[in-house]
Amino acid sequence: METINGEICSESGVPFNNKSRNDNPDHSIRGLSSLYCPEETGESHVCDIADALLEMGKLTPEVHGFLLQDVACGRIKSASEAATSLLKMGLIKPDDILEAKALLYGLEFRSIKPEDVEKKAFEKLDVNFIKSNSICPVAIEKSDLQDEAGEETLVVATSEPANVFAIEEVKRRTRMNLKVVVCSAETIEAVCDSFEEEKVDYNFDDIISDMADVEVVKDQEKDFENLEKMAGQSPVIKFVNYLISKAVNEGASDIHIEPKEKFTRIRYRIDGVLFELMQSPLKMHPAIISRIKIMSNLDISERRLPQDGKISVIINNRGIDLRISTLPTNCGEKVVIRVLDSKSIMRGLEKLGMEPEVMAAFNNQVLQPNGILLVTGPTGSGKSTTLYSALCQMDGDKLNISTVEDPVEYELGFCNQVQVCEKIGLDFAATLRSLLRQDPDVIMIGEIRDGQTAQIAVRAALTGHLVLSTLHTNDAASSITRLVDIGVDAYLIAASLNAVLAQRLVRKICPKCKQNYHAPEELLKYVEKSGVDPNQLFHGAGCDYCRNSGYVGRVGIYELLVVDEEFRGMINKDPSLANMQRVFHQSKQPSLFDDGVKKVKQGVTTIEELLRVTKMYNQSEDENTSDTKRKN
Repeated sequence: METINGEICSESGVPFNNKSRNDNPDHSIRGLSSLYCPEETGESHVCDIADALLEMGKLTPEVHGFLLQDVACGRIKSASEAATSLLKMGLIKPDDILEAKALLYGLEFRSIKPEDVEKKAFEKLDVNFIKSNSICPVAIEKSDLQDEAGEETLVVATSEPANVFAIEEVKRRTRMNLKVVVCSAETIEAVCDSFEEEKVDYNFDDIISDMADVEVVKDQEKDFENLEKMAGQSPVIKFVNYLISKAVNEGASDIHIEPKEKFTRIRYRIDGVLFELMQSPLKMHPAIISRIKIMSNLDISERRLPQDGKISVIINNRGIDLRISTLPTNCGEKVVIRVLDSKSIMRGLEKLGMEPEVMAAFNNQVLQPNGILLVTGPTGSGKSTTLYSALCQMDGDKLNISTVEDPVEYELGFCNQVQVCEKIGLDFAATLRSLLRQDPDVIMIGEIRDGQTAQIAVRAALTGHLVLSTLHTNDAASSITRLVDIGVDAYLIAASLNAVLAQRLVRKICPKCKQNYHAPEELLKYVEKSGVDPNQLFHGAGCDYCRNSGYVGRVGIYELLVVDEEFRGMINKDPSLANMQRVFHQSKQPSLFDDGVKKVKQGVTTIEELLRVTKMYNQSEDENTSDTKRKN
């Protein structure tokens, strides 16, 4: 389409006259006679945006007819493209196109104001999901039908009615019936902005009044600083103390302080899942970060480079270690504070969730005089806690127990702990070489990261030392393949490796709101596969005690691979991943999934939580099993 002498024309040069055909019939006939039109194919015409605009009265029949002719002649690809051209020329408005889309999909087009949106409805979805998918809950309605009395329907507004995947995802997340309406993307963005601005309006006096006493230990000395007295000097000091003390009281493992464009978001990781605590005003962010840097002896003037530090505090007469990590982002410095509570490692192996037969076998491995005992799993799966608990089982008075860590997470009085410092050349390998000259009985290595460290660990195991360490693998069997990949010969692995314990952490059902329930249809196949009675499933309905999550606390699930003579022979023969997994499953030792199923049957956790933690592992396991069957 183009403009000639001030008139809108089609690609063929025929003017789009806004007058009706009755006013000038000859003009319409002359225009149509100059067009080449292909023969009709007999195919039915599919309604599109142009047809909807015509029905709405936004286009005249003449303009609509010329659009269809240009589409038929191939001068424009579709009537939708033509409608976009009309938008650029000012003949229609952006809302006209959205209203036309709503008409095509049989939906209502609604003009929405931020103040009309119900807060309860808006909070059904995460703000990031709303923004990325341009779909926003606006209200909760109750059905008027008698057979559905009291049933609630969530009204969601979208600027992309064709995005059925987003609509289905909303239905899955909210588990509610949906009523979809159409609105502009600008409206959804304005609604999000209004709720974000509302969330940063806090009464910090009320927050600070709930703060517990926090004492900071400076430079590992017994000179304790009473932060309760210092809190009167600055609201920022009191606020930081509140964040730390609340994290400890809530059982959080990490505090995330994240600067955004308009506010600072503060989140806690509780039971392995992040929960948003609050959003503080952005103007407070530099002061909060500076206070944390001062507490951890970091450079407050350096904002361009990451920094790491630590703080020792006393909260409610408990010693707590905090690990500080700063990271520059486009909105400012982000800080993550890891909370290390020594109480979590003093519980003993019997409280970690191991089944009796697994714990007996693992205890037997801890008492071995030499060899390597590995604990594997992803970050945050509790590997360090398991190793520390194993060390606590040993007699520190009769054994020389030494650890090499980066960093030293928990201080144990019965052993010698060394923190590596790669800046001065004190890495794992160098420390281990020196440690072997210290007449150790038991060596705990924080992590086997490279071939050099692995080689020294193997040599220590072969020369009469018991070596405990961690490795990042998905399951127990793949640890052998991982050691081969980083340069350890298979025959050395077979000679030195005693056992591998793989583990994950699953959330426990909240005891306050635990109840029977029926699993969704998509999960029934997993229930049947695991042998769980569908009528004996439990979950947490959600309450204040569990922050409406249905879960409180975590427990471990484990698989223990004990390397016997048959397994040693297979390592020497073929240490490939598929073969190691096949041999492990043939040994009938329970896998991670099997151990998790036991806890589902016991009502400790849910089938959904078990699948969340082990699904990818099970998929790879099934793939390897099927590959092996095909080869055979």
